[in-house]
Amino acid sequence: MANNPDIAIIEFLISDLNGVLRGKWAPVTALQKAFDTGINFPLSVFGLDVWGREVEETGLHIDTGDPDGLCFAVPGTLCRNAVAPQNTAQVIMTMRDENGHPFGGDPRQILSQQVAALAAEGLRACAAFELEFFLFDPEKVGPDGAPHPVEHGVGPDRQNMYSLNSLDQYAPVFNAINTMAALQGVSVDTIVSEAAPGQFEVNLKHLSDVMRATDEAVLLKRIVADCAKAHGLKSSFMAKPFADQAGNGMHIHVSLLDEAGNNVFAGGAGEARLHHAIAGTLETMSDCTLVFINTVNGFRRLQPGSYAPTRAVWGRNNRSVAVRVPASPPAAMRLEHRISGADANPYLVMTAVLAAMRQGMKHGVEPADPVEENAYNSTDDQLPDNPKSALQLFRDSSFAKEAFTPLGHKIICALKQAEIDAFAAEITPLEHSTYG
Repeated sequence: MANNPDIAIIEFLISDLNGVLRGKWAPVTALQKAFDTGINFPLSVFGLDVWGREVEETGLHIDTGDPDGLCFAVPGTLCRNAVAPQNTAQVIMTMRDENGHPFGGDPRQILSQQVAALAAEGLRACAAFELEFFLFDPEKVGPDGAPHPVEHGVGPDRQNMYSLNSLDQYAPVFNAINTMAALQGVSVDTIVSEAAPGQFEVNLKHLSDVMRATDEAVLLKRIVADCAKAHGLKSSFMAKPFADQAGNGMHIHVSLLDEAGNNVFAGGAGEARLHHAIAGTLETMSDCTLVFINTVNGFRRLQPGSYAPTRAVWGRNNRSVAVRVPASPPAAMRLEHRISGADANPYLVMTAVLAAMRQGMKHGVEPADPVEENAYNSTDDQLPDNPKSALQLFRDSSFAKEAFTPLGHKIICALKQAEIDAFAAEITPLEHSTYG
């Protein structure tokens, strides 16, 4: 703050269970309190559905008095926000209850328990996120009201993956993303043109602090949205905006390091540990699909041939599987978890992945043989393909109850049930055009 004396406003940011950033603005004078003693904020921020509506079944609202918890600033996350008013800074917050204990409904606190469990085993996770998104021109919409991606209609069946021309065309947006990411300490690595018109991917660098890596994934979504808006565009991390185009995924690369910083998946013994970790992720994948596919729309993304996995299988250097071992030197051996939609909550996804890896390694579970060809041709290990089935598996899962804490598990179930019910109660335009 001594180096930034113009800052007058602080944005306090806290992720809800859908991965939506919520919070409030405060004068800069409130900043020290946020680090020292915490600031009051309703626990019910974690009882809001994707539309920001209260879900009473979470037990966090007026039936329990809508109590406050204490939000504390996360050290290392205070930074300027270049898109907001120029005298504004932001900081990530995390929730404790009125007794000072970590609140089990806060997704960041849920993840911190898995990080602590790894540390107790002498391990820490090294992780990197890859996030796909569309850029839309808000001035152009189709007859159904759906937005057009920025490169819609450029030639027949336009795909043009990895196009440098596409990056050149929207260079001002991507330059702004790089500039703001640097300002906020978000470690952007590469930006590529992806598999659909107007679709792009930002890859973050591997970090040996998994909490920081996950914080950066959350911040990156906001950076992309702010930079697109500043250039007259709209970004979307929606999992499946178009039925006939690729969807947006969130891929996570994870390795484990020992106390000396060595990759425990390297070498002969390391390969066995990697196999155990992979087996754990596959064994628990159906139970946690509700977290990986966080929205009703997200299940539309799980289509054969779409680079979104439909089977809980693994393979080496194979992008049709749910868990991939990328081609890499021994020191960089890792797994890539490929099922999640880009609209999933990074904290909850990482929680599920780390808990599953720990379980697989603890019990020495062996995976089935790796898939060497097209995993979509497999008839085994089908993942849930609809939200109702995914919710039932998650609700009944002892693994999910432990990984997400009993309170977090209860709240997630209540929120997802409310969202499923809301979509079931909606009369769609297709119904009107068909039966009206």
